[in-house]
Amino acid sequence: MAGSTFGEAFRVTNAGESHGAGLIAIVDGCPAGIELDETLIQHDLDRRRPGQNEYTTQRQEADTVEILSGVYQGETTGTPIGLLIHNTDQRSKDYQDITEAYRPSHADYTYDAKYGRFDPRGGGRSSARITAVTVAAGAIAKQIITPMRPIAYVKSIKDIEADIPKDVNESLIEQSPIRCPDLLASKRMQAVIRDARKNRDSVGGIVECVMNDVRVGLGEPVFDKLDALLAYAMLGIPATKGFEIGSGFDGTREFGSEHNDSFTITDRVTTITNKSGGVQGGISNGMPVLFRVAFKPTATIGQTQQTVTREGNETTIAPTGRHDPCVVPRAVPIVEALTACVLADLKLRDRASRI
Repeated sequence: MAGSTFGEAFRVTNAGESHGAGLIAIVDGCPAGIELDETLIQHDLDRRRPGQNEYTTQRQEADTVEILSGVYQGETTGTPIGLLIHNTDQRSKDYQDITEAYRPSHADYTYDAKYGRFDPRGGGRSSARITAVTVAAGAIAKQIITPMRPIAYVKSIKDIEADIPKDVNESLIEQSPIRCPDLLASKRMQAVIRDARKNRDSVGGIVECVMNDVRVGLGEPVFDKLDALLAYAMLGIPATKGFEIGSGFDGTREFGSEHNDSFTITDRVTTITNKSGGVQGGISNGMPVLFRVAFKPTATIGQTQQTVTREGNETTIAPTGRHDPCVVPRAVPIVEALTACVLADLKLRDRASRI
């Protein structure tokens, strides 16, 4: 299976399945001499892990990361960093009744068509379970890109949209069990998720991410633009269905005279507005980088749905097992992690762009 490696100068390769023995990541290209704080890695993993509260899957995984290589006496050595997370709470028996039927909007059919087989146990390789090691790799990337730091949060759940404060920070975000910093909207969102779970259904939403202190000049022209790489990374997260940066699709409703970000001088060149989302010509302009990622409702739900078997017979299916009624709250640290990986990659590339 191709497509399991991301990045050029900072490369992350992951392996593993939802119900396999464990998850592996190899982080290559991390510079030597980085003082690696392992507690920060575990902190982000704890934010992503299942079983946190009633709004997530009740699968219980500690998601304790083991660093197998690339770190000595608390510092990176410049060699590949090996990361391992064991799976300990698989319940493969929950999937024994659906081994021959394709789950609607899941990857069963496409995997079967491409590889001649699919793993129904939690989705196998297509499961969001594999993002655990991605979050661990992203926590390493975060320690390379300081003072730049991505901050993600839940912007909307179904049709409820949050009013995000300008001084949003992780402390405020984590006050909400679903990671929405608008605590009033958070309560309404929680009710929607609870109702979906009660009805054996699911809901989707939007994660927004902002990065302050992004230096000017990150991103390569044409295909490796900062915004293009962010979109590439975000759409690699399971259940994603859309990406927009800055004004996004709303910008199509404006005239150019309304949409252009006029320049001004403070202590440096800056812009009065930020409808570009901090990126112009694919390169960061020093303004906050702001983007949004859309997540569909969780595909596996407990309601009876129409489908077909591998033999081509029509049937119905009502999967059991443990699933998130809404993946969006747990996607927040995943979005941050991949954002950090993109920035780390471009930061390391930027070292070679000038003499």
